[in-house]
Amino acid sequence: MAEHHFGGIKIRNLYKIFGPTPSAFVEAVQKGLTKTELNAKHGHVLGLRDINVEIPSGRIQVIMGLSGSGKSTLIRHINRLIDPTSGEVLVDGVDVVKMNEAELRTFRRQQTAMVFQKFALLPHRNVLDNTIFGLEVQGMERAKAVDVAMRWIERVGLKGFEQKYPNQLSGGMQQRVGLARALSNDAPVLLMDEAYSALDPLIRTDMQTVLLDIQKEIKKTIVFITHDLDEALRLGDQIAILRDGEVIQQGTSQDIVLRPADDYIANFVKEVNRGRVIHVEAVMTPLHAGAAPVGLAIAAGTTVEEAVRMLASA
Repeated sequence: MAEHHFGGIKIRNLYKIFGPTPSAFVEAVQKGLTKTELNAKHGHVLGLRDINVEIPSGRIQVIMGLSGSGKSTLIRHINRLIDPTSGEVLVDGVDVVKMNEAELRTFRRQQTAMVFQKFALLPHRNVLDNTIFGLEVQGMERAKAVDVAMRWIERVGLKGFEQKYPNQLSGGMQQRVGLARALSNDAPVLLMDEAYSALDPLIRTDMQTVLLDIQKEIKKTIVFITHDLDEALRLGDQIAILRDGEVIQQGTSQDIVLRPADDYIANFVKEVNRGRVIHVEAVMTPLHAGAAPVGLAIAAGTTVEEAVRMLASA
């Protein structure tokens, strides 16, 4: 039998309105009722308006926005911790919105894993037992679960800490446990909601590196929520920027830095070190087919900063 290829995530025409009768106002919002008007006149809150995002399998999709933009609300629709007012959330071609309770429970256990900002570790369990928790829920026998967990504990850099408890670990180490626990489940979708926001800057950068290195190996479909532009630009294969519950621009890091959709985004990216974002293919002439390179050959996807470093050391 051919191996199943995970079909990615497609979010279509997604609306979320909070209030007593949200469905009554979807059409009005679709016709232009603003977030302010909805709240002032009808006592409802517009969380998300007409979200359309397609996330290919094996890529890191960053959802970025300031506090209150709707990014955490959006990620919670993927595993249906929040029910939408209207719209579709297709994961591997199946609409999560239409799942019954049993299907949803199986989906959450087998298809998605989540890493939280607040770590969400069980204080009475050590590192090993926190890591195998999801495998226990799935019914895996302990010896096999321990083998799986130990692999990921080592992979995230916590070998030797298996018997430590959360209160004996730093924030960065606790988040490594959360990542190991999520990866142990071997779910195709990894949801990371402000996972590194509580960490100190140096630890945060280190954790970004850990994630990128592991992603080269596992190629999960990752949805990463952040309010930090540098983090978004470093991690995201593609980025969607939210404001007031709406997607105002989607694209690669290079797209967003070079072609901001409006003044709001232009102001966001004006201080970005473009050398870390722009690929040499945007500023150099490609080598013609069959032609021999003169000097150093540089791959098209290399950033300008990396290219300068390569040239300097050549």
